[in-house]
Amino acid sequence: MDRFDAMQAFARVVETGSFTKAASTLHMSKTSVTQLIQQLEARLRVRLLNRTTRKVNVTADGAAYYERVVRLLAELDDAETSLSSASLAPRGRLRVDVPSPFACMLLIPALPAFYARYPDIQLTLGVSDRIVDIIGENVDCVVRGGEITDQSLIARHIGDLQLGLYAAPGYLQRAGTPAHPRELQDGSHDTLGFLWSRTGNALPYAMRRGEEVIEAQGCPALIVDDGNAYLAAGLADLGILWLPHYMARPHLASGELVGLFEDWQMTPMPMYLAFPANRHVSAKLRVFIDWVVALMAEHVPVPGYPHRL
Repeated sequence: MDRFDAMQAFARVVETGSFTKAASTLHMSKTSVTQLIQQLEARLRVRLLNRTTRKVNVTADGAAYYERVVRLLAELDDAETSLSSASLAPRGRLRVDVPSPFACMLLIPALPAFYARYPDIQLTLGVSDRIVDIIGENVDCVVRGGEITDQSLIARHIGDLQLGLYAAPGYLQRAGTPAHPRELQDGSHDTLGFLWSRTGNALPYAMRRGEEVIEAQGCPALIVDDGNAYLAAGLADLGILWLPHYMARPHLASGELVGLFEDWQMTPMPMYLAFPANRHVSAKLRVFIDWVVALMAEHVPVPGYPHRL
């Protein structure tokens, strides 16, 4: 039995709650993971996990052992990355999940500079607007808009997205230009809704001008759950949409979108980078986090530039 492999397998089973999921994230067979755990329990002469046909629960001894195993695995990683060559050149694979517009418009165009600086880091990039199971899917970190309330995650504020209302000239020619946000509430105009995975609803947006506050959503002509599809619907003259400035900027410059209600203010959307609280921040993850923070500072400035981890 390779004790390191056995400890890694045990930690992944505890974190995912499943032999099948642990095997998938470790790129091993379920049989191999099961055998490693059995050999580990035999060596320690304690039961670490209680298994049923539906789920796996960690025992009291297993929970205590897990805490030590996580620390030991982190120390082993530190020992490797403390070597001068490893410290100067972080290496390995990172699995990251980000919203589709952020990936397409900000992150991916900047990746050549990241790879030039860190050629030994390989990224597996999940591009979606769904809420992923960070632990269960073995994701190293995620970038998400809106508050993150999951207590099992460490969330780092990396920026604030300024929002505005926009429409395509073709839509405005057909439906007219609204003079007040109230017109979005009474059905005078078609709007586009974004379905938030966290709530399963298309949320209204609060708009303020002086003491006047309006929550505008109306009855959306179309609701989508992907940011790029949402933008495409607006460009196709389907209705008025709410966008972060960085998404709207190139389409304003080209004349494909027109800004509306520019004397009204909207509450910015906070952006967070989150990773599991019980997972060691490796050198490769640390440099990726710092790079994303710098990328946001360049393209989406926020007062009070965040400190390094």
